[in-house]
Amino acid sequence: MTRNWIEFPRVEGHTSRQAHADLPEGTYEREIGRDGFFGPAAHVYHRHPPTGWTSFEGPMKPRAFDAKAAARSGAPLEGAPLLTNAHCAIAIWSCNQAMPHLVRDADGDLLLFVHQGAGELFCDFGHMPYRDGDYILLPRGTMWRLEPSQPTTALQIEARNGGFKLPDRGMLGPHAQFDPAALETPALDEKFAGQRDGEWAVRVKRRDQISVITYPFNPLDAVGWKGNLAPVKLNWRDIRPVMSHRYHLPPSVHATFVADRFVVCTFVPRPIESDPGALKVPFFHSNDDFDEVIFYHAGDFFSRDNIRPGMVTFHPSGFTHGPHPKAFAAGAKAAKTMTDEVAVMVDARDALDMGAPAKAHEDSGYADSWKPK
Repeated sequence: MTRNWIEFPRVEGHTSRQAHADLPEGTYEREIGRDGFFGPAAHVYHRHPPTGWTSFEGPMKPRAFDAKAAARSGAPLEGAPLLTNAHCAIAIWSCNQAMPHLVRDADGDLLLFVHQGAGELFCDFGHMPYRDGDYILLPRGTMWRLEPSQPTTALQIEARNGGFKLPDRGMLGPHAQFDPAALETPALDEKFAGQRDGEWAVRVKRRDQISVITYPFNPLDAVGWKGNLAPVKLNWRDIRPVMSHRYHLPPSVHATFVADRFVVCTFVPRPIESDPGALKVPFFHSNDDFDEVIFYHAGDFFSRDNIRPGMVTFHPSGFTHGPHPKAFAAGAKAAKTMTDEVAVMVDARDALDMGAPAKAHEDSGYADSWKPK
């Protein structure tokens, strides 16, 4: 059975001709949208900021926490996640020395984002160096380990019982944002061949339980491989963002990887809209089909106050959110011409539960940060 959204574009009262631009004087635009900015939407023009609440109580309130402080040491697939649902698990961990064992995730693909550090990755497919700002996509079942040359902290996003794919670029073409040729794969090089032999253990996660398989040799002993499935690496510095000088594009245009029930976006430095009538900061919106998670990696986060690198904001679906008052006012003055933030966003179709590590490092006053100063 085919189902279509009920769509009949209408205009009532005082509005702008174009969303996110040339707002009626003294108004604040709020987008009510479906399907994470891909479905039907309405734009409502208010006399007061839609985030101008005086109090916010209950489990739906916006949350923020220090993810870096919550990082567990040396256990990529073990321990409580920061945020989780049936299809997505978000965790963070640190590794300061060579992992003494291999790990394998049998529950889904793993996407690592290296927040800090550098070193070497060894896996079934060979050796690959890594540095800060790298995404490393490890297909389900890949055996791997790290040898850091610098203390490493990595955000980990698991596609539970699923996998990661590249988003459809549509009319932009397959080379927009980043050329697929920029994706790097492991090499069977001298470093791979020179690994320590002898007894090795592989810690395998399945249904969130760990099994240990021990070998009398190093199972990373491939002499060749072929096919179209392999780990890939992409650094945020190779992403060339899509932008418009006359229109503030929605977050979905920054999609980097997509999974079955969530999407991973990357915000990288870009020119700020230069048209006098265009919004210069994210628009107020009610994203009523997705929970929104943002990990702040580096730079000055132009839509938020008092957010540091290594922190996470978590906005459950069901309430309007948008820029903080100070950021909105700065955007209206158009003082800056470039953003310099780098952040990873996860938009999840299913409600996320906040884990104990996140709660232990939560900023309990974050919901008050939208109050007028």
